[in-house]
Amino acid sequence: MDYDVIVAGGSVSGLLCAREIASQGHSVLVIEEDSEIGTPEHCGGLVSIMGIDELGVVPMRATLDNKIRSAAIFSPAKKSFSLDARSQKVIVLDRREFDKQIAHQAQTNGAEIRVRSSLREIFDDGIKTSEGSLKCKIVVDARGVSSLIQKDRTGILQSAQYEVYADWIEKDRIEVYFDQEKFPGFFAWVIPTRRDEAKVGVAGKGINAAVALESFLKEKGKYSTIRKVYAPIWIKGPIQNFVSKNIVTIGDAAGQSKPTTAGGIYSCGLGGIFAGRSVSKFLESGKSSDLLEYQKTWTDKFGQEFEHMLLARGILERLDNKSIDKMFESITPEIVEEISKEGSFDFHTISLAKLLGVKGSVKAIQAILGSEFRRLLT
Repeated sequence: MDYDVIVAGGSVSGLLCAREIASQGHSVLVIEEDSEIGTPEHCGGLVSIMGIDELGVVPMRATLDNKIRSAAIFSPAKKSFSLDARSQKVIVLDRREFDKQIAHQAQTNGAEIRVRSSLREIFDDGIKTSEGSLKCKIVVDARGVSSLIQKDRTGILQSAQYEVYADWIEKDRIEVYFDQEKFPGFFAWVIPTRRDEAKVGVAGKGINAAVALESFLKEKGKYSTIRKVYAPIWIKGPIQNFVSKNIVTIGDAAGQSKPTTAGGIYSCGLGGIFAGRSVSKFLESGKSSDLLEYQKTWTDKFGQEFEHMLLARGILERLDNKSIDKMFESITPEIVEEISKEGSFDFHTISLAKLLGVKGSVKAIQAILGSEFRRLLT
């Protein structure tokens, strides 16, 4: 059978893209290399309610794991401050169920989905899969970070995330731990999913993520592990071209995850939606300009924020532990309250700028920021 579009990758961006294309009456096939939609679950599952509303998804009871009330941020010396997250309406999704919910939306609109089917080669008029060759007009690459590894390894960090049971988990509080020696260029996290259950992970440059995570968990206290996931994450921002000939790249494969946290449910999901709408227009008009509209729409929405995230990442990567501890000492209750009230989970670089530019920071931090900090505020 021939298709108008074949989407390689059955995660959020790929399924949302398929949903949009199928809703316009075009034939769509989604192929997923794993044996089940929603697995393996690499994601922490954090997203704002406003974000998933914009994706056109109302989470079912089985999809919603938890609601977050606060986020505790720790320095290397365990200095900390806590942000009130209630106004930002942050939730934790069960990604296995969330992806299946979107898959059902796509299927209801007319898309076909196959699992245990992987992309092997792309041609001008179709693709070769692990099950044979198929013809199509457009190929959508939604294969995730694995699609980027062959192109540029400099934006890749290794991560490990365990699902654990432990009595030290606070049900409605996220925890983030910065330590440039243990997790260089990134951090460790605790994302509660239910009472006494959480996703705990680490990532960093040049580290053995599994060893670092085991050490972090040992410091936290007693725990039981119920699941382990190891996966690369991308922190270098969007690729240069989202569209090339008959190939449209979306989601993690397009570098649409946040450079600061590698989270991407919202930004990657909208990438899939924008791509799906542009592909649909192209199939009807045959105009390449309609296809290229996808990248413009996504860049108009996220481009400046992602540039600021990359600046913030570059600044944070150059701070040592002593500088981070000193910066934490300078964060006042007024700054914390302001960020809690005005911050956005989906667009958070203004909050980062306020934290990085606090009065009283050591001269080393101020020297590092310089004109870069001014650019972060523009």
